[in-house]
Amino acid sequence: MTRLKVLSVVGARPQFIKAFPVSNALRREHDEVLVHTGQHYDESMSGVFFDELDIPKPDYNLGVGSGTHAAQTAEMMQRLDTVIADEAPDVVLVYGDTNSTLAAALVTSKREPRLAHVEAGLRSHNWEMPEEVNRVLTDHCSDLLFAPSESAALTLETEGIHDGVYVTGDVQYDAILQARSTAREHSTVLDELGLQDGEYVLATVHRAGNTDDRTKLESIMTGLADAGKPVVFPVHPRTKNALEASGLWATVTDDENILLVEPVGYLDFVRLLDGAERVATDSGGVQKEAFYLDKRCVTLRDETEWVETVDAGWNTLVGADVDAIRTALQSTEPLPEKPSLYGDGTAAERIVDALSNDFGGRSSREATTQTVPTDHE
Repeated sequence: MTRLKVLSVVGARPQFIKAFPVSNALRREHDEVLVHTGQHYDESMSGVFFDELDIPKPDYNLGVGSGTHAAQTAEMMQRLDTVIADEAPDVVLVYGDTNSTLAAALVTSKREPRLAHVEAGLRSHNWEMPEEVNRVLTDHCSDLLFAPSESAALTLETEGIHDGVYVTGDVQYDAILQARSTAREHSTVLDELGLQDGEYVLATVHRAGNTDDRTKLESIMTGLADAGKPVVFPVHPRTKNALEASGLWATVTDDENILLVEPVGYLDFVRLLDGAERVATDSGGVQKEAFYLDKRCVTLRDETEWVETVDAGWNTLVGADVDAIRTALQSTEPLPEKPSLYGDGTAAERIVDALSNDFGGRSSREATTQTVPTDHE
């Protein structure tokens, strides 16, 4: 087997979480160089964060920081170009749909390494979302496309991408299964907040489309207050600023049904999610995590990349409609049987198998879409 040099690019804490099972699997057989663009500075990304989840620490931190989409992406491209030239990897591996993902994709497409995209084929079909632009362009630059589901692979096929597509399952499933076990053992957040399993709703709100529109933000807060159960609400800094700027902060803090808490670390968040009766969120990642941990999800958006969870009856799109939010949060309609949509928690091994096979002579450029077998199948 050819030993590969893989340069993995991430830009934010959620991408590190997706990457850690892949990095752990990669490093058993290949050499990895882990690059953090610094797109998002997150104080919770301390040494404890890496140690608790056994996440390899970055070999590079490019420290790009925030900025306009154009300025941030351009700066990342310049710095990544130097790193890729110096390291000369066989493969550049990118995740999801951030500006870091697109920057690495554009740089790699003009250089020798092959480009591999984890979470390929996802679409919200909302071109007003910067993430939609990033994910579509990255897919069309990529040599290897690791789709989390059959429907994601079908999306790629409808866009004319037939070669190099592997249905691997979702790496976030791998990550949360490992994190849930650790969180149950080590997290004390439920005791600290005086919570009991199954007796509260977990809410997250952070997307600009919700936070920057006062009418939407007020509707969401009103709907959450009518959940019928206590709502635990870790407040994102953007959301707190928006609530204060719009004059809603006092109303929310005075509402006895909403428990506002500071942002929590990943393991504490997983424990809160694991213990919740249901989840209300505008986060794509939390929608999936709710599904993986058998939680009914109420999505505070009009569309989702994870359409399979909606089709399966485990996720309800309510937008910022206060009546729809209230109805979904109070619903006692039994959930249907949960299908297996995104693999079995072994996506990381499948991705490594696909990379090894691609460089071992069975080039995915000549392959049709396939599910990657693993040794235990």
